[in-house]
Amino acid sequence: MVRTSRPARVTLDGQLVGYWDREAARLETIAASTRFAWQKRRFLRKATEARGKAERSRQREAARDPAPRPNEA
Repeated sequence: MVRTSRPARVTLDGQLVGYWDREAARLETIAASTRFAWQKRRFLRKATEARGKAERSRQREAARDPAPRPNEA
């Protein structure tokens, strides 16, 4: 049994990028349907924080793997 290529290893940072992006989108959806402005501001602030966390994980992931894989475009 010969392996031609190893599948890319999924790191925690790689998983966190997707998680925080989904969480930010979820929070923005909730903010769009809120009744009060203070609720909307709070959800949008949390969405901004989630996007920041995703960006930090994205940067750590990029620093770990300097050569981008062909399937990441």
